[in-house]
Amino acid sequence: MTQDDGRDQGTIRADMWFDPACPWAWITSRWLLEVEKVRPVRVDWHVMSLAVLNEDRDIPADYREFLKTAWEPVRVCIAAERRFGPEVLGRLYTAMGTRFHDKGEPRTIDTVRAALADAELPVDLADAAGSTEYDEALRASHGEAMELVGEDVGTPVVQVEGVSFFGPVVTPIPRGEDAGRLWDGVRLVAGTDGFFELKRTRTREPVFD
Repeated sequence: MTQDDGRDQGTIRADMWFDPACPWAWITSRWLLEVEKVRPVRVDWHVMSLAVLNEDRDIPADYREFLKTAWEPVRVCIAAERRFGPEVLGRLYTAMGTRFHDKGEPRTIDTVRAALADAELPVDLADAAGSTEYDEALRASHGEAMELVGEDVGTPVVQVEGVSFFGPVVTPIPRGEDAGRLWDGVRLVAGTDGFFELKRTRTREPVFD
């Protein structure tokens, strides 16, 4: 699932599947970047899609409206990956997520174009937003995540050393050694044979600070 990019031997490789529209995945991704600072971990990025996940499900009308704006960013991400390789996904995701979540900008084609410019990628990649050209590749990338964790979860999906899981869903973003301790704990419970779920009701909205 990962590419050999010359990172130091002994570094643990982790993979994360994201949908740039999801605020909870955004927080998880920023946590993983914190983990990279305090643990020998490097993250490779992949695309999944809430729109694909929910297209045949009976979901509330307001969430269906939300998903209408979720197709364009993931299509552009896949187009960028196909043209320039998976190594560009990290910086494109950061550019999109910063605008969507940290700055609260709308998920419009203009915002996507601005994010492409921020990521120093050709703005014409935005042409993929309204096209189905890359949908087969999008569904394949999404399917990789679902094969790892099953169909009854969403984004994010994380894989590390053969262990895969949904989440963690957390807010605000753990920083420094707090991020490292959460990483240690998540790996411990997720790697326990037969462990499936640990959950409680969310009482906070996403905090991006």
